[in-house]
Amino acid sequence: MLHNFKYTFITLFKNKALIFWTFAFPILLGTFFQMAFQDIENSEKLHKMEIAIVENERYQNSPIWKETFASLSNENNPNPLFDIFFVKEENEATELLKKDEVVGYLKLEDTPKIVVQKSGIYQTIFKSVVEEIQEQEILYNAWVQKNLEDHFSGNSQTPIDATWYQNLYQEMIEQLNTETKVQDITRSHLSYTMIEFYTLIAMAALYGGILGMTAINQVLANMSEKGKRMAMSPISKGKLVFSSVMASYFVQLIGITLLFFYTIFVLKVDYGNHLFQVVLLALVGSFAGLSLGVATASILKVSENTKIGVILAITMLGCFLSGMMGITMKYIIDKNIPMINKINPASMITDGFYALYYYDTFDRFYNNIVSLLLFSFLMLALSIIYLRRQKYDSI
Repeated sequence: MLHNFKYTFITLFKNKALIFWTFAFPILLGTFFQMAFQDIENSEKLHKMEIAIVENERYQNSPIWKETFASLSNENNPNPLFDIFFVKEENEATELLKKDEVVGYLKLEDTPKIVVQKSGIYQTIFKSVVEEIQEQEILYNAWVQKNLEDHFSGNSQTPIDATWYQNLYQEMIEQLNTETKVQDITRSHLSYTMIEFYTLIAMAALYGGILGMTAINQVLANMSEKGKRMAMSPISKGKLVFSSVMASYFVQLIGITLLFFYTIFVLKVDYGNHLFQVVLLALVGSFAGLSLGVATASILKVSENTKIGVILAITMLGCFLSGMMGITMKYIIDKNIPMINKINPASMITDGFYALYYYDTFDRFYNNIVSLLLFSFLMLALSIIYLRRQKYDSI
């Protein structure tokens, strides 16, 4: 197994096309990003955004929505996120939106209704904040139900009024620590350019699929002379596949490391205070890319060049949908076909980066980590199933 690891590692490094796509191409693309977007940072900082809220009965009776938006628009906050126009009727909010005086408006019905007339980073942030508050409301309702049951079962004499609900809200915030905190941190390390580098890392991670595909092709009898010899040998096929995958993953990690060193020390990209999480996401994303390549090599019975084309096409499409060619694309997909980005590994990686810098908790970040691992294990499981079924009439 160690011999196969060494052989595969050396073979991959001697493949100039592989080295270009996994090592050189991301670095070249990162250089072009820096040249193209270096002047955008100062003009695209996150400013306080104007929104409208329909102040109906549902909103008035919800401490979660009222308190959170009050906090996010508080002028005493050094960096308030929202400037809120409260209106009584939805048509008033519609008029404000038509006049382009607000980026969007919110009306609470059975479910929150968000209306925007165009796509952009501010609309995406507005949507994300509403989603977080909605999750918080679900927790609050469960908390209220539990405390009501405890209240009546204990025959408490405390009256259930507005003060009781308000105190309950404060207790939930303190004990569950679910208060939404979104703030303008672009002045320190978040910029328009960073969004492009997020998708660049996602692309570089997924390009590891080419390495995984090449490594697996070497042990397939219908793809290489080495594979034919292995098919006739008594060596454990599982060990050979495992050592080949690990060798390709190790090569991919070298490429990701070089990309990080280049972007940090040459391009001076500031990944902020969460460098460990950034690296962790890149490592898991690389594993996802590798598993995609392994699955492609195992399932498709086509030539090696065709398999490479499939991996490149999937990677570039995934990066496009996650915002690499235009940051508004991610918002459009999330709004209209959210299931696509839920199974898109490139979107999982970029969304993990957004979670690091838009929120002060790691819940959403680790959800993306888990999603990437589930995607990886699914791809590997499919690969194992197809490899076990493969039989050859002649070798």
